[in-house]
Amino acid sequence: MPARYVLGIDLGTTNSVLAFAPLDSDAPRVELLSAPQLVASSTVESRVMLPSFLYLGTAQEQASGSLDLPWARPRDFAVGEWARRQGAEMPDRTVAAAKSWLCHSRVDRRQPILPWNASSDIPKISPVAASQRYLEHLASAWAAVHPESPIAEQKVVLTVPASFDASARELTREAALAAGLPDDLVLLEEPQAAVYAWLSAMGDRWRGAMELGDTLLVCDVGGGTTDLTLVGVAEEHGELVLRRIAVGNHLLVGGDNMDLALAHFVSGRFAEKGVSLDPWQSVALWHSCRAAKETLLTPDGPESQTIAVLGRGRKLIGGTVSVEVDRRAVGQLLVDGFLPFCQATDRPSRQPASGFREIGLPFESDTAVTRHLAAFLQDHAERPEEPIRPTHVLFNGGVFKADLLRRRLLDVLGRWFEDRPPQLLEGEHDLDCAVARGAAYYGWTQQRGGMRIRGGTARAYYVGIETSGLAVPGVPRPLRALCVAPIGMEEGTAADVPSGEIGLVVGEPARFRFFSSSTRKQDRPGDCLTHWTPDELEETDSLEAALPVDASIDEPYVPVRFHCRLTELGVLELWCASTTSSKRWKLEFSVRES
Repeated sequence: MPARYVLGIDLGTTNSVLAFAPLDSDAPRVELLSAPQLVASSTVESRVMLPSFLYLGTAQEQASGSLDLPWARPRDFAVGEWARRQGAEMPDRTVAAAKSWLCHSRVDRRQPILPWNASSDIPKISPVAASQRYLEHLASAWAAVHPESPIAEQKVVLTVPASFDASARELTREAALAAGLPDDLVLLEEPQAAVYAWLSAMGDRWRGAMELGDTLLVCDVGGGTTDLTLVGVAEEHGELVLRRIAVGNHLLVGGDNMDLALAHFVSGRFAEKGVSLDPWQSVALWHSCRAAKETLLTPDGPESQTIAVLGRGRKLIGGTVSVEVDRRAVGQLLVDGFLPFCQATDRPSRQPASGFREIGLPFESDTAVTRHLAAFLQDHAERPEEPIRPTHVLFNGGVFKADLLRRRLLDVLGRWFEDRPPQLLEGEHDLDCAVARGAAYYGWTQQRGGMRIRGGTARAYYVGIETSGLAVPGVPRPLRALCVAPIGMEEGTAADVPSGEIGLVVGEPARFRFFSSSTRKQDRPGDCLTHWTPDELEETDSLEAALPVDASIDEPYVPVRFHCRLTELGVLELWCASTTSSKRWKLEFSVRES
């Protein structure tokens, strides 16, 4: 049965949203799904946004049915608004930032590790499974409203950060398929989705808002991450077209960091009152500060806000402790801490505070988004001393709902480019739901035709090739990085990778190492790097595998050449073809199994 709808799903770090558009309409009519969710114990309400939090309930809560939903009972967990609220009261049972863990290659993201550092008696879940449950919730909400149109039979576009490498994308896809989404789902970069939302709102008027040669900076600061993308206006066959120029690295700095900064500030206010918070209260305070920040920074927000946490001392059992915070002080704290004035040639500090570091998410040591932006514009310029000059800015992400933060970033850009300050794109733009709306609009244009942003892969990909030569005890042989897929490789294309014969280990366990780069735009398939800096190439997940033996060759190494293919769905495949037989092996840029 043909699909009746296209669904756009924003699987966000802080909130998830589902938008949809009927495919039988002559123009895209994008709507938002209102998802039923627990907002309090035993209380279900429908909300457009599904907070990306998961609360792992107790046996008593499961037995009482207080976590049940219309389509699921009995239930031992909650997803959404109630789970988010539980983060303040039961932080050791609340999973947050699962999406950030998906791209953290130093942990096994299929293992039950969340909530991170929770005690051994607390049940845990993997980042992949948590993401799956968010998507399952949205799928169930969809089925409740559209039972005649199963989600597995619709066209689905799922968004991911532009900075997600192939492994994180594959994990996201794995969670989506496990949640019942269709096999042919498409992954779309979030900043591109935000641009599609703007295009949907503007229609053909966008060509009057931008002109040939313009460069659009998409600055997406969400709950847990910052995503930077440049989109250029080019011309093809006499028509203006949009082409993605560059994407930034995955930066773990965003609204969560702001909440933590505010929590640190408030804990100092508690200390002034002689109240010392224990670790449990500190985590609870972090969650409480999120709500306070959102309230204080709204245009019509109050001049002050009370922040309270449950008491833990002998004299405070059953009570609370609270302090009052000022709107102006909070705004100044966040503006100066996260969007400070700096030079266009500045770069973020990489200096760690200590030689030892607790294992966990690799949050940025420098929280200044403006310095990360300066480095991004330098890294993708033809000459670093002359950063790329954006002509327009499109904001996305919940952080920029605060006018104070939008104005500061525009002020910083205005100081960098005084002769022609970048202009904010005009037009309606829903910061909370733009990504989901844009994904649905993109899916509609895929099926019915319309404006498309060109660009292909955001990163170049490489395989590690061990050099031959004499072995030295305790010293690994030098490694070279062979480019197999260039930046900008388009979906649905393939390429042979020129190289000499390379020996492929078969018949025994071997470790295959992969690398990626978002800045080496000059590399083509077959280019071999003998040395590089950590800023140029980033090692992604290695693959541990024992490939089947080629029966026609009695050797541990099979001479092969590489063939790279990027599917229409954005999945990168690397084929190793024997030069002495018809045997082929497929290696995927995937996650380690161990």
